[in-house]
Amino acid sequence: MTYKMTIISLLLSLSISLITLTSAKGVGGNKYNVQALGARPDGKTDSTNAFKAAWTAACGSTGRSTIVIPTGRFLVKNKIIFSGRGCKSSRVVFSITGTILAPSDYRVLGDSGTWLSFENADGVTVSGGVFDGQGDGLWACKKSGHGGCPSGLTTLGFTNSMNIVLNRVTSLNSQLYHIVFNGCKNVKVQGVTVSASGTSPNTDGMHVQMSTGVTILNSKIATGDDCISIGAGTNGLWIEGVHCGPGHGISIGSLGKEQNEPGVQNVTVTTSSFTNTQNGVRIKSWGRPSNGYVRNVLFQHLTMVNSQNPIIIDQKYCPGNKNCPGQVSGVRISDATYQDIHGTSATPIAVKLDCSSKYHCSGIKLQDVQLTYGNKPASAFCANAIGTVSGSVQPSGCL
Repeated sequence: MTYKMTIISLLLSLSISLITLTSAKGVGGNKYNVQALGARPDGKTDSTNAFKAAWTAACGSTGRSTIVIPTGRFLVKNKIIFSGRGCKSSRVVFSITGTILAPSDYRVLGDSGTWLSFENADGVTVSGGVFDGQGDGLWACKKSGHGGCPSGLTTLGFTNSMNIVLNRVTSLNSQLYHIVFNGCKNVKVQGVTVSASGTSPNTDGMHVQMSTGVTILNSKIATGDDCISIGAGTNGLWIEGVHCGPGHGISIGSLGKEQNEPGVQNVTVTTSSFTNTQNGVRIKSWGRPSNGYVRNVLFQHLTMVNSQNPIIIDQKYCPGNKNCPGQVSGVRISDATYQDIHGTSATPIAVKLDCSSKYHCSGIKLQDVQLTYGNKPASAFCANAIGTVSGSVQPSGCL
């Protein structure tokens, strides 16, 4: 009798599991709703396990799978690694209408690195939704000067992944970087919104490094650091239709912190605007030996509104004057074109090309640049920069 009851109990348990999974999948095949897997949209209940279960099920399904995150506020108290190793699914789509919340207490995750991390993934789309890093508390800790603060969390990270799409995603108040692509191939970002205080420390909107074939389109970025930062090993980056501000602009670098470092090449920034930013378009390298380089860069059709440094190359970067005073940047910059850039500078020097005294910038082109300061022509400063000027260029007399 006891044996029969055990069998019946096991069968009943299996039936309940199958019903739960079927409910989670919903109608129409491989769809997994995190709420059906135990997530609660109350902003208080930890939904980490439900998100992990949804990924495991989607990853293990054949064909195309969809993870549904419905309307509501879903707290995810732990970091999650969405590993693509062994995935059977040809594409996993996160269809999000709700908000995903990090813990409001930054000490809960501390120095965990990345909150939601995709590693070795192929064919992931994240569509819609809000990712709220709740970074205000950590920013306050860092700005207090009392020390003892963790470095903070990157909100979304993609590492060694390919065929990635981010569409209409909003990243709000990240503790650290908002979105990072490291070692990725074939990435498309479109219609993304990044929002954080202009005084929030180290909250880069997007960071790209060691990646090829990344496209960023029609996005709005307001943050306390670079709107987009471009790191070593980036090749084939296209940025178009980005509205930056507040923030530190779009920056290649900083490069050259390490002696051996891959270069940056084939970067285009076009049809974008910079409003009340610390910089417009910037190339920045440490003042120390390096075998790195920047090649074939095009900045074109850009509007500056009260940007402090609309066009800047800084090869004497040395924060805190530590580990580099008196040294010279080894990063070689060549073939950088600035075309059809106009608007207003918040400082008298609108064009500053301060290049390495050992490896001069070469192939610099200024074409149809019109920048003013206080309703008057702005000025320019060039050191160790070699290139040409064409069309109507103001400020003039630099190259």
